[in-house]
Amino acid sequence: MPDGEIRHTRFAKLYIRFSAGAEARGEAEHRRELLAGLAGTVVELGAGNGLNFRHYPSSVREVIAIEPEPTMRAAAEAAVAEATVPVKVIRGVADSIPLDSASVDAAVASLVLCSVPSQERALAELGRVLRPRGELRFYEHVLASKQPKRLFLQALDRSGLWPAIAGGCHPARETAAAIAHSGFSITSSREIMFRSSALQPAIPYILGTATAPE
Repeated sequence: MPDGEIRHTRFAKLYIRFSAGAEARGEAEHRRELLAGLAGTVVELGAGNGLNFRHYPSSVREVIAIEPEPTMRAAAEAAVAEATVPVKVIRGVADSIPLDSASVDAAVASLVLCSVPSQERALAELGRVLRPRGELRFYEHVLASKQPKRLFLQALDRSGLWPAIAGGCHPARETAAAIAHSGFSITSSREIMFRSSALQPAIPYILGTATAPE
């Protein structure tokens, strides 16, 4: 397998097939809120099939979209045609982002920090490529704070079943804490209970902004 590539072909095809339903249920509006007000050069980590591209505001000069999964990356390349700003899709992984240090104004992590091998390493890499005080925008599903949903998500994660069938997704991660512990300062965050399909229960998502260290 080439460097900077991770294959989850079956999951990728399913995600692409069913993502339009999630968009219609409210995910598109979440993406618009996530990206509102961004400007300059933006790196998007784990761009998937490019669903964010059409929501970037015109104040963004360029989006550098990192995607390691080849089926997803091909879909993202096709989605560039619908983008509202210039987008360059490149191969790369979260623990070794193929960009120079302090080279981007903002970073976007959208439904990706659940599936990176190491949140600590991915966030360190985002901090490295961001300019001092650059913005991190995040939209991620997280571990529930209340029972019985918390226990259910932990059991699903520990079983290995969900990560195996869902492209490495870990449903029991406490991503807000990971962002804060990585040196970012969270400036805004709100929790959204969201059901991406009729087949799954509503689970908590966080949507917010953090600032990289100086």
